[in-house]
Amino acid sequence: MRKKPFLRFHQVLFGIYLIFTATTDACQSPESDTQWNKQRLAMVETQIEARGIRDSRVLNALRTVPRHHFVPEKYRRYAYADSPLPIGADQTISQPYIVALMTELVALKKSDKVLEVGTGSGYQAAILAEICDSVFTVEIFETLSRNARQVISQLGYRNIYFKIGDGFAGWAEHAPYDAIIVTCAPSHLPEPLIRQLRDGGRIVIPLGPAYDQNLYVYQKKKNDIIVERVIPVRFVPMIDSSGISY
Repeated sequence: MRKKPFLRFHQVLFGIYLIFTATTDACQSPESDTQWNKQRLAMVETQIEARGIRDSRVLNALRTVPRHHFVPEKYRRYAYADSPLPIGADQTISQPYIVALMTELVALKKSDKVLEVGTGSGYQAAILAEICDSVFTVEIFETLSRNARQVISQLGYRNIYFKIGDGFAGWAEHAPYDAIIVTCAPSHLPEPLIRQLRDGGRIVIPLGPAYDQNLYVYQKKKNDIIVERVIPVRFVPMIDSSGISY
């Protein structure tokens, strides 16, 4: 089992970051693509590689995808900070390291078809799309899904497919999937996701209540499910259409 530092609740992290950067030049928004690119490369070097992510495909995807396009304008100056950020509907874009870690853990191949539960900003889907053949992403909040689709389209991705619906049920129409990534936390592993995963595939998912969550990897091998607990995390809860947590 990997041992990593405990990741504090996203609102606390972001609040501390805002207080710190309010008195520094880092608080100024970049004025050009060149400056954004420098921030993105620095993010990968200091936040991703420095914490042990080694998959070259994951690192290249993080260097390529313009994270600032997925962040609301009011928070864009913090797009490459070591923190989650609000994106509306009480949801967040995950901390860059967590995006990288989950992507590395799912162990993708170029030919893979991936299900993402929780489209959010669309950033994780774009990272996946840089690595694999196709990404099917489900989001329960219509506004978030439509916003993500617009950004993804503007960036030119053609291998990401969107659905507005309850992520607990997955997306059975396109199953089986080679891998599944879940970016919100239910209390337990949804049975539909296990059924929609091909033999040999992996699910990377946070599980548990708000203050006692862990990131898990489930690997399906014939009639067995192999489980690995990775690190403590903090994700928004998985909810149904009425706003009730699973």
